[in-house]
Amino acid sequence: MGVRFQLISHLPRYLALVGPTASGKTAAALAIAQAWPVEIISVDSALVYRGMDIGTAKPTAAELALVPHHLINIRDPLQAYSAAEFVADARQLMTDITARGRLPLLVGGTMLYLKALRDGLDDMPRADPVIREAIAWEAAQQGWPALHAALAQVDPATAARLNPADSQRISRALEVFRLSGRPLSSFQTRNSDSQKAPIHNPDSLLISLEPLDRAWLHQRIAQRFDTMLAAGFLDEVKALRARGDLHPDLPSMRCVGYRQVWEALDGLWPMSELRDKGIAATRQLAKRQITWLRAMPQRQVVTCDAPDALEQVLALAAQFLH
Repeated sequence: MGVRFQLISHLPRYLALVGPTASGKTAAALAIAQAWPVEIISVDSALVYRGMDIGTAKPTAAELALVPHHLINIRDPLQAYSAAEFVADARQLMTDITARGRLPLLVGGTMLYLKALRDGLDDMPRADPVIREAIAWEAAQQGWPALHAALAQVDPATAARLNPADSQRISRALEVFRLSGRPLSSFQTRNSDSQKAPIHNPDSLLISLEPLDRAWLHQRIAQRFDTMLAAGFLDEVKALRARGDLHPDLPSMRCVGYRQVWEALDGLWPMSELRDKGIAATRQLAKRQITWLRAMPQRQVVTCDAPDALEQVLALAAQFLH
């Protein structure tokens, strides 16, 4: 019960700023940081990776210098980073930031991370096609008995009841562990409804930047992808490929944009199609993010394509902080 005990303690007071990709979160976060003593905790599964700067629209060095940022550049692209690791890291950072007399400002668009932080991790993780494909790739290279042995290292109880050739169940058990940082067997021992109640601190504000006109967001996505290409996105991916230890099924290389550039460099389709494919994939990501947000009724929505969107964000923050 040690892990769950850690999760059920209340979160410190915090402000969260979320929204789909290209909705203006970085600019709004920096505006908040100029007005109040905050430290930013990134809620973004792509920004954790070092050497992936252009394609993730990572804050610039100048922007990072304006206010302390956390959970950026903390992993090599060869390493995975789970929602459970995010929760543990974010909770510790929130405690430390609060102790320094500042306010944690959570900023990003990886809604799974935010939900895990606010509601806990007792619910069984849903299937993740990226993780599942990575496991299938490993099985093709090493064989299912080797993956069964790997499962035995992290979840001996589940491995003990599975045949080393039971690919479907081995894959699911590894998937659950990589998504949550917990063995599958731990989810199967705690099912009471009393442990499924939301555990976030009510003394928090969740501001969500959402477009009224989806075409406005699509235009910003296209503009940003063009900016990435002009800034050397292809060269960035070429440098990652040149390392020799990365492959396209890693979570890092499955990030939107990186996957499309990698496939173009592999010759899976003409390079002339890269722009359209990258923009289309980013639009799909934004659509999924908005779907996540609409399942969070406690959020305060700011129409990000409104002329006074930034003023609305600052007004909500001021009301909360005062």
